[in-house]
Amino acid sequence: MIAPHIHMPYHRIGHYLSFIIEHKINLELYFSSNILDETNISEIGKILENLSYNPSFTIHAPFMDLSPGAVDSRVRAVTIERFNQVFSFAEIIKPKAIIFHSGYEKWKYALKVDVWLENSLKTWEEFIKRAKEINTKIAIENIFEDNPDNLRLLMEKLASEYFGLCFDTGHFNLFSKTTLKDWLNQTKDYIFELHLHDNNRTSDAHLAIGEGNFDFDTLFSELKGKNIIYTIEGHTEQDVLKSLERLEYI
Repeated sequence: MIAPHIHMPYHRIGHYLSFIIEHKINLELYFSSNILDETNISEIGKILENLSYNPSFTIHAPFMDLSPGAVDSRVRAVTIERFNQVFSFAEIIKPKAIIFHSGYEKWKYALKVDVWLENSLKTWEEFIKRAKEINTKIAIENIFEDNPDNLRLLMEKLASEYFGLCFDTGHFNLFSKTTLKDWLNQTKDYIFELHLHDNNRTSDAHLAIGEGNFDFDTLFSELKGKNIIYTIEGHTEQDVLKSLERLEYI
């Protein structure tokens, strides 16, 4: 296992800079749409210079209101515009992976996964080309999915080494109606990254590993030996440190 990344909203780096440097943290930088508009590339370069220990990076793209599989062509066009902004930043940051949300909700699409899939393919085919150019990977994160069918179909159709999945433990715990082993059996060949946080199936609490009831033992057993990026998504310094400590014993 490579050293874990820590999920960090880009606008909070300054607040946590001493903590980041002290612990030599690898970072997953989250850019909201507003932050994309407020940030310029030269500013990113200055922040990277402060991190002299040469950390590894991933990027989490914006997701609110965006829909890469949108039926409405204008909604999809805005989504593509935002994703292009992310890739412009990625050219400077050089992340190992960029995490995106699928935008699929079965009720919103009236269970018509084919409609979402058709439009998603149009979006991602172009971004796979950009990912290849800068040698990064696109990882699609599970959110509201209660089974992995739509994600597996997307992986099978695109069939690219630059396009895979980010498995989110907290979202799985909240929404999945499929067992963890079955989910992983269907998708583990495509998983590039893990988002690691816990909850008690009542809210997306982003607790430290082991503070809720997600089955981390089965997760790590099923994925043993795979070259995967581990990203901790605790929402407090204490939860981050607890998760880092507990990963050392896995």
